[in-house]
This record gives sequence, C-alpha cells and structure tokens, in this order.
Amino acid sequence: MLRKEIKQVEIGDVKIGGDAPISVQSMTNTDTRDVAATVEQIRKLEKAGCELIRVAVPDQDAAEKVDEIKAAIDIPLIADIHFNHRLALRVLELGIDGLRINPGNIGGEDKIKAVALAAKKREVPIRVGVNAGSLEEGLLAEYGSPTSEAMVESALQNIRLLEKYGFNDIIISLKASDVDMTKEAYELIAKKVNYPLHLGITEAGTEWAGTIKSAVGLGIILNKGLGDTIRVSLTGDPVQEVRVGYEILKSLNLRQKGPEIISCPTCGRCEIDLIEVANEVEQKIQNLDLNLKVAIMGCVVNGPGEAKEADIGIAGGKNVGLLFKEGEVIRKVSEDELIATLLTEIDKMK
Repeated sequence: MLRKEIKQVEIGDVKIGGDAPISVQSMTNTDTRDVAATVEQIRKLEKAGCELIRVAVPDQDAAEKVDEIKAAIDIPLIADIHFNHRLALRVLELGIDGLRINPGNIGGEDKIKAVALAAKKREVPIRVGVNAGSLEEGLLAEYGSPTSEAMVESALQNIRLLEKYGFNDIIISLKASDVDMTKEAYELIAKKVNYPLHLGITEAGTEWAGTIKSAVGLGIILNKGLGDTIRVSLTGDPVQEVRVGYEILKSLNLRQKGPEIISCPTCGRCEIDLIEVANEVEQKIQNLDLNLKVAIMGCVVNGPGEAKEADIGIAGGKNVGLLFKEGEVIRKVSEDELIATLLTEIDKMK
C-alpha cells in the first residue's frame, strides 16, 4: 500500500504522521478523579504496548488530577474535553501532552481561539475529533442526518479556525459506528488536508463484535494507505483494545510488535489438544517484547511446512509434536511437555 505523505506532529515523545510508525493508543475507563485506579490501568496498558493514553476530563476535579497522573506514567497523556473549553485551558496549564476536543460541543469561535492560542504557546497538539453522534446542529440541518460529507465539513470548519489563529499541530478523526460512513469520511478528508489521521470505529461494540467491526473497518482504511494512529473502541477492558490494534497492524504488515501466533483451526486429523496448547501459549507470551512468529500446527498436512516458515513452532502428531526452530526440526516432544518445551525455547530467543 502507498502511504500518503503528511505532516508530522509530536504528542510527548511519540511522533504521529510523516515517516513514523502507526501508533496504537487507548482510553481509560476509570474515573479520572481516582488517580490510583487510573494509573493502575494505564500501567497495564503500557505493559500491553499502549503508546498514547487518553483520559476523560468531565469536570474541574478531573482536570486537577492530570498532572498527578502524568507524573506516574511513562507514555504521553491526552485529555478528552467536551462542552467546557476552560477545562482544556486548565489541563494545558498542568502540562498535558495532547488535547482532544469535539468541535460539535466545545463552543463558539472565541472559545476555540482561546484553546488554540494556549495550545500553540505550549506546543501541544490538538485532535479535532469529529463524531457522527455529536455533529453541529447547523450541519445536521443542512445535510439532514449524520453523513460522511457532514463530518468532513465539521472537521474543515474547525481546522480553518485553528489555522486562523496560527495553530497547525492538528490531528483529525472522523468516527462513526457505521464502517462505510467512516471509510468515506477518511477518504474525503485525505483529499483535502495533509494532517495526520487518527482512525477508529466509534462505539464498535463488545469485545467480540467490536473486534470484528474494528478489524474490518480499520483494515479497509489502513489498506488504502490512510491512518497514522489508531484506537480500537471496545466495551470492555481497554487492554484488549491495544492487543486488537496491534493484531490489525501486524496482519497488514504495518507493525511488527510482539509475537505473532499462527495456528491451524484443527480438524479430524488433529491428534493432540491443539486448542488448549494454542490458548495457553498465547496467554503466556502475549506481552513478550519480541518480534517472533510462532507456529502451532496440528497435523502433518500443513503443519511441518508452516512451522518451518516460522521462527519457532510445533507440528502435532499422535500424542506428540515436532519442535521446529528457524526451519529445522529440533526434536520430538510428548504432548504433555509441548507447552513447557516451546516456552523454554522461546525464552532462549530473547
């Protein structure tokens, strides 16, 4: 795929756009006013590979906690602001790394001006986060309903306002729960601006359904060469959002972060409990900071060939498995020793 050449901005020490890799981010679902719980969740997200984290700032009490949270974590902190531009001004004073504002509800031009000037002074990027569910009333009246065109027009109006006041460290998102609408919006905006794009399918759903919708939607958009940072939106543990995000990028060869497991779906030829083996191995190595292809195959049809193409892997037989490493058979292992043996060999590759 050909990636569109665009401007690069920096949120903290993370570069977005230009030649930077596509970053994976998430958002906490804790009460931001509960610093301990929020920091604990962010630490888990960091361990999973999250590169940027966003927190909701619904009121003044939450705003006053951002510097304490920022001091306790290792990745850039972004504040999500709605309805009250003064909250954006306050978190900027407290050293926030990035802002997300929704142009449909942040207020009039005077409020956007105040935020733009304060963010410019502190060199803090702003994401213009357009959502199909909160478009400006005037645009809804003009277009009749949320559409991709209305979303793009909302973004452009607010980008022009920020540019009017000399601010151009801008990231854009245009999110809907409808995959086609989201895809069309990103295609349209990419023809009009060269700012980095934050991709996401909003309100995608539960872990199972939302993962599928996000993989389809983000996969389509990314495969067009669009997108510079992604957030998978799931109703559940945000750690899963990060894992899904990386799997989407790995499947398109856009990032190679952490292990990749390839495993067969099993069939009547499989003579070991491959499902248990695959699930346990995945759970044990999912946070391993090592780019590694691990094959867990169940029979002699495709197993040996797939395992040989991986960095390490096993191919099952009757109550046994062959251990492969870098294309060579290392040894035959009994079924009850397969997991431990594979994990031991992986550990040696660190």
